[in-house]
Amino acid sequence: MGEPDPATTASRAAPAEGPWQAGLRKLRRDRTAMTAVVVLVLIILACIAAPWYATHMSQSDPFQSNLDGQITIGPNTLDIMQADTAGLGLGVTPIGPTWHSKYFLGADDQGRDVMARMLYGGRNSLLISFVATVICLVLAAIVGTVAGFLGGWVDIVLARLLDVLWAFPIYLLAISLSIVLIAKGLQIGPINIPSNSLLIPIAIIGIVYVPYVARPIRGQVLSLSRSDFVLAARCLGVPAGRVLLRDILPNVTTTLIVFAPLMMALNMLTESALSFLSIGVQPPAASWGTIIQDGEDLLYTQPMVAIAPGLAIIVTVLALNFLGDGVRDAFDPRAKLRVRKG
Repeated sequence: MGEPDPATTASRAAPAEGPWQAGLRKLRRDRTAMTAVVVLVLIILACIAAPWYATHMSQSDPFQSNLDGQITIGPNTLDIMQADTAGLGLGVTPIGPTWHSKYFLGADDQGRDVMARMLYGGRNSLLISFVATVICLVLAAIVGTVAGFLGGWVDIVLARLLDVLWAFPIYLLAISLSIVLIAKGLQIGPINIPSNSLLIPIAIIGIVYVPYVARPIRGQVLSLSRSDFVLAARCLGVPAGRVLLRDILPNVTTTLIVFAPLMMALNMLTESALSFLSIGVQPPAASWGTIIQDGEDLLYTQPMVAIAPGLAIIVTVLALNFLGDGVRDAFDPRAKLRVRKG
């Protein structure tokens, strides 16, 4: 008898690579996506360290007004709010970036450390965008899967509800809901959510984007429900719940993973816009959008107050978009086919 083929022996010994393992392997090989992951991790770690920075580095309360405070840099002691030298010299101007541990990016119009507020604001911006993304994807998965799998009048009702939400411009709907809920708060039975709670912008942003994810999910579930392997399972008498769990949801999960970083980037931009308009994160809390609003009146004297959080938003959103492109290429092979056909 001849010796066995080494290639055949190796193929029998090594287990087949599943779609998740293959997708993660492709994602790890994507240098752009991995660079985006590193950038996001650094941003998250910096925001987590906000209390340590405020206590040990800045040694100031980023939420307390400090108009009469002073800062010592080497042999010099400077007022945080310095006399204005322009015009008649009647006003005061916050100290600019010192590039030292204290007031690294300068102060705002209340004498608060901009760097410390940026780190705390980043925590809220990241938290709101992440939780809103989870809520959006969960609701979209439920609505899209139920509509596409059950069909009939259930699909008609849910599809029309999605069309109604889709008809509203996204920011107009978010602004309208924010104005109403921030003015009165939110009462759900015995639960009272105050107007300054982060749960309000989280709920608003999580809901307004549901149609943009639920409609593709519904279309995918409709296509899967008519596929050969699902029809064969139903002909064999497999229960509908088992078909849904074993054949439909695994394919939908991949689509949701592809949507996740892109939706998080959109949610961060929406939160920043609402907070800039004073209908998002409410004082004394802060986010990158509220800090940009704080620096609006200081653009000509201390532009770093508004530029720094703006750059943070740009870097974070770009990193999420690059990561989303990498996740799409790794877990959605149809995307590459569409690009090649085009």
